[in-house]
Amino acid sequence: MFTDVAALAIALAAIRIARRPADQRRTFGYHRFEILAAAFNALLLFGVAGYILFEAWQRWRQPEEVQTTGVLVVAALGLVVNLASMWMLRSGKDASLNVKGAYLEVWSDMLGSIGVIAGALVIRVTGWNWVDSVIAVAIGLWVLPRTWVLLKDTLNILLEGVPEGIDMAAVRQSLLGLPGVLGVHDLHVWAVTSGRTSLTVHLVHAPDVAAPADLLARAREVLAADHHITHTTVQLETQPCAQADMAVGPGGSGEPASREDAHA
Repeated sequence: MFTDVAALAIALAAIRIARRPADQRRTFGYHRFEILAAAFNALLLFGVAGYILFEAWQRWRQPEEVQTTGVLVVAALGLVVNLASMWMLRSGKDASLNVKGAYLEVWSDMLGSIGVIAGALVIRVTGWNWVDSVIAVAIGLWVLPRTWVLLKDTLNILLEGVPEGIDMAAVRQSLLGLPGVLGVHDLHVWAVTSGRTSLTVHLVHAPDVAAPADLLARAREVLAADHHITHTTVQLETQPCAQADMAVGPGGSGEPASREDAHA
């Protein structure tokens, strides 16, 4: 329950900090605090799961008598608190890694409460104290893979990796399919926080394009409609700039990055 309170407090603090407006020092604002909070909660969950597994091993080696009445009372109270917390967090868990981290923390503890209640009832009827250790191991092993997924997602954002669900090859082809576009290079897609995807790209267009402003507007429309990317910076060029020399294709190993490369 202490780790639940800590996780919820960290998540709430991160949400409040993330609402601060951008300033001269942090032009993207403070949204990354939510990702840092999610990463911290993932590490906290790893620690809790490890502690549970260690204690289960200790209890297995040296079984202790379980006071089932006290266990049932505490676990039932914990279950009520966890269910209430999950109900409050359920709407935001799919939109924010920060909220997802807090939700997973509460979810694991809720599962633990159910396991403890079931174990206490079994021990009360049968006297099998080893059931306590078995349930603890099951809870720890259930939490670990889900915590790893959360940590992996947060690290991907912190490393400015391509957000989940974005196909870079499809983005490149959408831009190359625009009338007048001859090449695409220096294409970058990343997320500041959950649901805030950004893109920068250089488009090489034919010199005879009548209205470059229309091409720019069309590129932004395609990115928003086909890939749900609305925070974009598009640079138009009639000749590839120096960054084009470093461009690679979608596969990253010699695949053409532009129509000129394919023709050459």
